Formats: sequence, C-alpha cells, structure tokens
Amino acid sequence: MNTLARINIGHSACPHDCPSTCALEVELLGNNRVGRIHGARANTYTAGVVCAKVARYADRLHHPDRLTKPLVRAGAKGEGGWKEASWEAALDLVAEKFISAEEKYGSETVWPYFYAGTMGLVQRDGIERLRHAKRYSGFFGSICTNLAWTGWMMGTGKLAGPDPREMAKSDCVVIWGTNAVVTQVNVMTHAIRGRKERGAKIVVIDIYENATMKQADMGLIVKPGTDAALACAVMHVLFREGMADRAYLEKYTDDPKGLEAHLRSRTPEWASAITGLSVTEIEAFARLVGTTKRTFFRLGYGFSRQRNGSVNMHAASCIAAVTGAWQYEGGGAFHSNSGILTLDTDLVEGKRLRDPKIRYLDHSRIGPVLTGRADALYGGPPVTAMLIQNTNPANVAPEQRLVKRGFLRDDLFTCVHEQFMTDTAKLADVVLPATMFLEHDDIYKGGGNQHITLGPKLVEPPEGPRSNHFVIEELARRLGVSHLPGFGMTEREHIDVMLAKKGLGTFDTLREEKWSDQQPPFEEAHYLNGFGHADRKFHFKPNWTGQAAPNRPPRSMGVFGPYDRLPEFPDHVDLIEVVDEAHPFRLATSPARNFLNSSFTETPVSKAKEGRPQLLIHPDDAASLGVEEGGRVEVGNTRGELVLHAKFFDGVRRGVVIAEGIWPNSAHERGEGINVLTGSDAPAPYGGAPVHDNHVWVRAA
Repeated sequence: MNTLARINIGHSACPHDCPSTCALEVELLGNNRVGRIHGARANTYTAGVVCAKVARYADRLHHPDRLTKPLVRAGAKGEGGWKEASWEAALDLVAEKFISAEEKYGSETVWPYFYAGTMGLVQRDGIERLRHAKRYSGFFGSICTNLAWTGWMMGTGKLAGPDPREMAKSDCVVIWGTNAVVTQVNVMTHAIRGRKERGAKIVVIDIYENATMKQADMGLIVKPGTDAALACAVMHVLFREGMADRAYLEKYTDDPKGLEAHLRSRTPEWASAITGLSVTEIEAFARLVGTTKRTFFRLGYGFSRQRNGSVNMHAASCIAAVTGAWQYEGGGAFHSNSGILTLDTDLVEGKRLRDPKIRYLDHSRIGPVLTGRADALYGGPPVTAMLIQNTNPANVAPEQRLVKRGFLRDDLFTCVHEQFMTDTAKLADVVLPATMFLEHDDIYKGGGNQHITLGPKLVEPPEGPRSNHFVIEELARRLGVSHLPGFGMTEREHIDVMLAKKGLGTFDTLREEKWSDQQPPFEEAHYLNGFGHADRKFHFKPNWTGQAAPNRPPRSMGVFGPYDRLPEFPDHVDLIEVVDEAHPFRLATSPARNFLNSSFTETPVSKAKEGRPQLLIHPDDAASLGVEEGGRVEVGNTRGELVLHAKFFDGVRRGVVIAEGIWPNSAHERGEGINVLTGSDAPAPYGGAPVHDNHVWVRAA
C-alpha cells in the first residue's frame, strides 16, 4: 500500500526563487506538524519530483531557531543585544520611526526593500502597496533576472517559449547557463525522459564540470563570460556547412544575410582562443545541433550573472533561429514563460497609487545607496528608514562591506521581517518574526513551466510569527493609508480578484483544481505566427536601448553601463572583469546544491552536506601558488578579501576558481561572506548584479 495513501496530504507550491515552482504534496501529521514533502505526481511539469532540500522542509518549518518574538535592539547596532516586545509595541515603534524620518527628509527617505524569499504574489508584492500609498522611494528589483531577460527579449520580443515539457520530445537538449541538477531539478526530469524514450543527446554548457555536466553526453566548459563567442562560432559553422535553414531565416528573421556576413570572421579558431574550447569541440557541437532539427535550447539564469550576459543570452538564443529549430515539437529555445503567466496585480501592489515623480533606487546597488553615493540616490534624500521583507542583503547583495557600513549608520532605522536571525536581521533595529509558506495563503506563477498554482495555508504557525500581509496591513493602519484601495482585504480576497480578472474562478475552485495550465497553443509558443516584435521577426540586430523588457528600469533611471559598446550583431564583448596582472583569476559564486541563495543555510542536513565554505581550484593552479588540499586560501580584489578552504578540482579551467553557495557571513573565518568580492556596478543596458563576474588574486593564507 502506498504510504502517502495513509497520510493526510495537503497541496501547495514551492515558494522559493526557483523557475520550477514545484507543485507539492505535503504530509500533514497533525498538531501543526508536517512530514516529508513530495513533488505533485499529477502535475505534468513537476512530475512527482522535488529537490532534496525542499523534500525535508520540515527541518525549516519546525527549526528550534525560528524567530517567534518581536525584538527591539538593545545596545549598539550589530552587537546582538535584544529585548522582546509585543507586536503592538514593535509596530508602533516602526511607524513612529517612519513618520519622524519622513518629517525630516520627505517621504522618499523611506525605502521598503524586498525580493524573492517568497515568490507568492500576495506575500511578496504587498509591500509595494504600502510604498505607493506612502510615496516612499521606488524599488527597481534588478538582482536576478535583468541581464538574461533583456538578452532574450532582444531576439524574441516576448518572455515566452516552447512548452518546457517538450524536452521529453526532443532529440537533443542543450542545457546552457544553468546547473539544473542543483537549481531546477525538473529540467532534468524531462531531459532524461527524452534520453530514455528517444535517445536524445544532452549537451551541457557551463563554466565548470558541475552536477549537471556529469549527466551530459557532451559537456563544454567555457571561460566565464565567453558564451557569445561560442554561439557565434556555432552559427559560423552552420552557415559554412549548409546547415542553416535559409527558408526559415528568410521568413522569420530580420537580417539573415547581415548576420551571415558578420559571422564570416567568427570562426571556431577565433572562438577557441576566447572560450578555451578546442576547435574540435566547437565544430562537434555545431554539427550536432545543425543536423538535429528537434534541438531544445534550455537557457538559464547564469546569463544574468555576467556583465555581458545580455549579449551572451541573445547570441545563444539566435542559434535556434539559424537552424529553424523553432518549427519542431521538441525544438526551439526556452528561458522563461513569465510572459504568459500574467495575473492582474494592480490592487495587491497598489499600482494606481504610484506617484510617477517619486524616485526609484536600484536594489542591487544597496551598498552605494546606503553609503550615500550621489549616482545611486538619483538626486533625492538619504535613505534613513527601511522595511525589509523576503531578502537578506547583508549576505546576498554585492559589495558586502558597503552594505554593512550602510546598515551600521546611526541615522538609519531598519525593520527586518524574517524567519531566522539572518545577517541582515543582526544589523536591524527591530526584527519581526515571519510565517513560512505553509502557514499563510498565497498564489504562485512558475516561470520555468506554465502553471499558476495555489498555495493555501495548511498549518498554523507557532505562536508569534505573522505573515507579510499582516505587517503591511498593520503598518498601513498606523501610517494613515489603510482606507486606500487594496488595503483591508484578506489574502484570499486578493487572490479572488486576480483569478476573477484572469477568468480562473476563485480561491476555492483553484484549491480544488490545485493549479491551472496556461501553456499557449503550439503555433503561438513556437512563434510560428510571428515573434513578439512589431515586424513579427526574430531580431539578430538588437535595439539595445529601445527594446521593451519586463524588467527595464523606469524612464527616470535611464539606461546603464557602457551600452555604447553593445554589438550590432551577436558577438563577444569584453564588458566582463577581465584578468590582469594584479588579478590573474576569474571567480564565480555559483549555487550550492543544498542551499538556495541564503535559505536552507540554517538546516542541519543542508549544512552537513555542504561542509564548509570552499574554493574550487585547479590542482595545477594550486601547485603554482603553494596551496595545499584543504588548506586556507585568501581570495581578494579591490573590494575586499576573505579566507576559504581550497578544494582541488580538475573540472574547472586553469585561471578560474569557484566558490559554491552563499554561506552566512558568520560561517567564514573573518565574519565576511563571498559577496565582499562582488561588484555593485549596474551592467549595460538595463542593470543587474554580475555576481559571477569577478577578477581576483589568490594566495595561500
């Protein structure tokens, strides 16, 4: 007998910042306790599979270190002195501090700050309603998607693509720029099904031999930030050897002749010198995709981590247009389906309350913002009050030393609403305990698939934690805006509004159905009716500063970085932090299998499996530096330095080092984390956070 049949099962969606947004089956054990979490078997994308860290979510939900009482700082910032307070007193204090800050500097001095600790549309985005109602500084959320989404939009004009379940119907799946085994396991579910059922080849392109590459038939290790050079050389071979689909190109693309002429000098030999791949490897990959019409390019968020990531994403997406792979089931290119999963969030976000004259601040540049950089403040007042939900910037944001220096300012008041005492919470003035996803109602969209999935409350929280929605509502009441549209509603009422406007019923009907499949018809998903641009063509020639994009910065912020260096056609551009004599290594801060950003770093099994902060380094590089296996190694650049332990690894190219995972700052020897080394400059053209794009020096510590 199936064990699950004897246990009460609740249905939900994984709330974490992962494209899979898995539909879940949750073992409900009674007394507000949960057991194992499983992927929903009836959901055709999740297909019964969920990552190990979410499977053991009970370790987080019932963790003894969860915050359960509001805390008010007692003593100097960051020293760890706290006194307990009631919810009433804590929220009164936050409102009082916000009002006094506003009286001194105006409303823009308050900066509500959030991100993707939950992807639920009510609990994540309700903070925007308070922001707009109070005319607090705007939030340009740039850290995760911008570079990849921008590059994708330059080609297709729409953030959508073939049904990702089609990987199981492909003859070749190219997994490029994502360590799917670690970060979105369901990609592997469908790719491996294609291998088993059709003999499909799996190609993995990344910067080191990670867990996904170990499952590949062909693995290509490129130097960080050189993906576009590989893409150009592949397309060169496709044209040179007659594998380009000229009929498709003529019908569906903007300038195939111009592209072919441009690529004549982008030979495999040219790309080999840039990428580190051999000419043989480049040509073998080109011939594989050129002779396999049903090739599915699964392009990931690794493209968002390099300063030239938009160029790289655009170039990689162009290959499917040259081969004409879009025409076939199991073919084409896919990055995200976010463009098809639209829900009307006007009310929950209070969009009609927004004053267009209010400045925006770039959330990836929180370090420069909090340390008063004029270019980061956009002519407005200093930030002197913050409410932080769903993110841990003192750990995950670039230029960590600037971030910490900003939080330690005496004139900055910070309220952090959190589940654990994170690095950011430790620097706050007030810490409020937060619920977890099984303890409140919400609704989720899966960018990596095609489902809108309900996440109803399944258990009661322990005494103390309150939801994000509760905090926003209570602050609105104290700040005098609770009478405005969108306030005074429950989570379920907000969800009912969103579903009704989409024609998807109500909270109760979706609870019965569990999810709604929104995948468009084949012709639309494969752009056979035309791409998303006005001319209905795929664009080889990007409009780098004029193209609409889902996360383009507001007009008041303009465009960012050296946009004048972005190429006319797909090309390699050294916008990255290239190595130099003082910084001979390139560092990437890649995801760890048992963490998700800074989440799960508190659970015992995840910590035990990851061990300790390490630096993956090629044995020959280690020998030249006098570094021993497991020995202390110091890594640094102009932004800072920290100590890690060396792990010899010949699956990385010489001159490249990898630090997996965002460990808590306190897990490192000097109390500073890996983002001491990452830069907070805004890349061209629409910003982002190039956290895998760092030149560093390395030496034995």
